[in-house]
Amino acid sequence: MNVVVIMGRLTADPELRRTASQVAVSAFTVAVDRRFVPKGEERQTDFIDCVAWRQTAEFLCRHFHKGQRIAVTGELQMRQFTDKNGNKRTVYEVIADNVEFCESKPQGNRPATSTIMPDEYEEIAGDDSLFP
Repeated sequence: MNVVVIMGRLTADPELRRTASQVAVSAFTVAVDRRFVPKGEERQTDFIDCVAWRQTAEFLCRHFHKGQRIAVTGELQMRQFTDKNGNKRTVYEVIADNVEFCESKPQGNRPATSTIMPDEYEEIAGDDSLFP
C-alpha cells in the first residue's frame, strides 16, 4: 500500500499548467515541520515536492496561496531522468489525490495566511524521557 499524508505550508503560490493534451497539472512544495526537536537543536523542516493533476490541480490553484496551511493525501512516486549535463537524477514526489484546507476561512480583507513569523514562536520545554 502506498499512502502519504502530509500537512504543512505552501512555499509558493501554486501555478496551473497544461500538458500538450490540455490536462491541468500543478507542481508545488509543502514545508513540513518535523515533530521531534532534539534538545538544544532547532526544529527542522522538510520540503516535500508534490504534483496535482486535473480537477485537484485546478482546485489547488484556485483556492490556495503561499504560506497557507494545507493537508495533502496521495501516493509517493519516484521518477528518474537525465539532466542537461548528462547526470542521472532521481526525484521523489507526492502525487496528490486530495488537498484540504487546514485554516479557517479569512474574515473580510484579512489574508488567509498566518501573520506569526517563525522567530515569534516560543519553545515549550518538555520531558524528553519519553523518547529514546
